[in-house]
Amino acid sequence: MKICVSLGMTTLLESLQEARRVGSQADVLEIRLDLMDEPAVTPFLTQVKIPLLFTNRADWEGGNHIGSEADRLRPLLEAVAGNAAYVDLELRSPSHSWKQLKESCAQSSSRIVCSWHDFTTTPDPSELEDTLMMMRDSGAHIGKIVTMAHDFRQALRILQLQEKAAQLDFPLISFAMGEAGRISRAATCALGGYMTYCAPDSGEATAPGQIRVSDLRTIYHHLYR
Repeated sequence: MKICVSLGMTTLLESLQEARRVGSQADVLEIRLDLMDEPAVTPFLTQVKIPLLFTNRADWEGGNHIGSEADRLRPLLEAVAGNAAYVDLELRSPSHSWKQLKESCAQSSSRIVCSWHDFTTTPDPSELEDTLMMMRDSGAHIGKIVTMAHDFRQALRILQLQEKAAQLDFPLISFAMGEAGRISRAATCALGGYMTYCAPDSGEATAPGQIRVSDLRTIYHHLYR
C-alpha cells in the first residue's frame, strides 16, 4: 500500500521545507503545481529523494491553473524528462495533451496517473465503470477516480469499483472526499487500491476529508501490523 502526501503550499521554499519534514512518512509526494505562485519542477527532482507525483490541475477539474493548455502541460513534460515517478493528467484533458505526454513517457520511466474527479456526488455504478473503462483505454498506467460522498452508501460504491479494476488488471486509486468519504481514504489500499492521498501534519489539506499523514500511519499500524 502507498501513502501519497499532497503538498499544496504556495511557495517553492515552503513546499521544499514541507517535503523534507514529511520524510519517511510518505511513500509518494504529490506536488500541486497549480497551487504554487511560481510552479517549479527541477528543484524537487534534485532535492527530494521520495518518489514524486506532479499535478497541474486545471480549473475545469477543480484546480487552480487557468492558463493555456500548453502552459499547463509544459511542467508535466519537464517532470517526465526528469524521470519523475508519476505525472497526473485528467481524463478530460485534450487529446493532443494525451498524445504528447504518452510520447514523452515512452522515453522515460515516468508513469501516467489518469485522474477524474466529481466534487458534487458519487455517480451510479454504471457511470463509474464507464469512466474506469475509458481510463484503461487511455494508455495511462494507473487510474484515479475520486468522488464526493454524502453518506456511507456512496463511500461503499467508490470502493466497490476496485473489484472491476482487478478484473481488468488495471491499477486504480479510488476513494471519496468529504466527511462521509473519510473512511474510504483509510480503507482503499486494503481493498485493492493502488494508493491513497493524505495531508501533511503541518500543512493544509488539498481536498475535503483528507487525513493527516501521522494519523493515517497510526491507523495502518493498528490495522496491518
